[in-house]
Order: sequence, then C-alpha cells, then structure tokens
Amino acid sequence: VQLAESGGGLVQPGGSLRLSCAASGFTFSSYRMSWYRQAPGKERELVAGISTGGSRTNYADSVKGRFTISRDNAKNTVYLQMNSLKPEDTAVYYCNALHPINVRYDYWGQGTQVTVSS
Repeated sequence: VQLAESGGGLVQPGGSLRLSCAASGFTFSSYRMSWYRQAPGKERELVAGISTGGSRTNYADSVKGRFTISRDNAKNTVYLQMNSLKPEDTAVYYCNALHPINVRYDYWGQGTQVTVSS
C-alpha cells in the first residue's frame, strides 16, 4: 500500500496550490479519502474528506470556501485545491485512506509541506 503526496511548496498569502495523492496497492474506489494537516506544535487535524464515489464532501470550518477536495477513481488519485491561502494554512499535509466498513484498513502518506509566507 502506498499513498504518495505531491504538490506542496512555498506560496505567498493569497496564492493557490493543488495537492495530489496517488494511491496504489489497494482498491482506491472502495476507500473514503481525506486530507489532514499538522502544524508545528499542534495536533493533526482533518482538513477535508470525500466519499468513495465522490458525491459527498466535508471540510473543516477554517477552510470552507477556500479548499476543494476531489478524486479521480480511474487514476487512483485524490486532490486538494487550495485557494486564498493564509499563513495559518502552513503545515504538513497528509493523505489518508480509510475503509468505510472495516476501519482497521487505515493508510497514511508521508506528507507534503505547505508553507504560506511572504
């Protein structure tokens, strides 16, 4: 099982980034996918989640209206489009795959750093 995040980097406040998470080694379309983040000295928090088919999404209040999660089951990839970025969005962003029924199948990527700074 592998979850490989990409797309992080340094961006100025107000800018945009698109994160990608390429999955392999499991049946991607059967898993709920989520993005989490962890800032220095803080606990990991849920940023956004998407259902197996992509019809249902949920977001942390702090990112609603600015971030959009999507998935392409044909490409085994989940995305996080981040707009109007703020310094407080600075964190390591992690991709998570969770089986909706058998929750012991819970996989994490290595993370990608997002830094919002002028």
